[in-house]
Amino acid sequence: MSEILQTLLTPFHYDYMLRAIWVSALIGGVCGFLSSFVTLKGWSLMGDALSHAVVPGVAIAYILGLPFAVGAFVSGLLAAGTMALIKSKSRIREDATIGVVFTAFFALGLLLISLFPARVDLKVILLGNILGISDPDVWQVLVVSAISICLLGLKWKDLMLYCFDANHARTLGLPAGGLHLILLTLLSVMAVAALQAVGACLVVAMLVTPGATAYLLTDRFGKMLGLSAGMGVLTSLVGAYASYFLNGATGGCIVTLQTLVFLAAFIFAPKHGVLAARLRVSRAANSSAL
Repeated sequence: MSEILQTLLTPFHYDYMLRAIWVSALIGGVCGFLSSFVTLKGWSLMGDALSHAVVPGVAIAYILGLPFAVGAFVSGLLAAGTMALIKSKSRIREDATIGVVFTAFFALGLLLISLFPARVDLKVILLGNILGISDPDVWQVLVVSAISICLLGLKWKDLMLYCFDANHARTLGLPAGGLHLILLTLLSVMAVAALQAVGACLVVAMLVTPGATAYLLTDRFGKMLGLSAGMGVLTSLVGAYASYFLNGATGGCIVTLQTLVFLAAFIFAPKHGVLAARLRVSRAANSSAL
């Protein structure tokens, strides 16, 4: 028994694993909290777009020797602004606009990486490198996470109303444009933070899956926030820990675990799960038969 316990505690003997575990948990918690608003607003595709749109910014930052978060953040805001401009100045549907812009930015990023291969690590950008995260990058994640949590904590009720019904929010005198900008900015900065943990390819999962799972488990938004944030923390922590024993990609372990939790909720959720829906249909059929 002692040998098993010692084996299970082995990851905590290494500083890089301790750092990866707690940083992943922090990123997962903040992304999970934000995920509820993304789910309520229906911005899953927007999250996917921004996670890919930050790639050229990261590439340029690496080439110029700047903090990658700066380049990624600027690139994300430029992509969001471009999408808003095209939507306002043309009759193109929002989904088509998002598809055009994010693929264009992603292609530009891949082009820059191919032109400067020695300075930019494609694997790090696409898959993340939480096990090798540096001290400056840790501080970037801490600052971004702290600012995001403070904004979400102060504005969560206003953001909830805006995400649920933007027109009603305007009627009540809330600054819908400002709330839109806040949510878009938070989505951009957390896409940058999650880039370290899971890479550009899987960022959208951390920004969508916890909220989608919590949405199946409760009808109360306050409870949904707690569930999604808690699942974000727990799955990120366990996923990073398990990656040591599996010798697999940390981001892949985290997102796979989040997906398994979502599938469990999808099937077994007491009110909105597949089994619960079938049980209601069966009961209704029996009642009509009687």
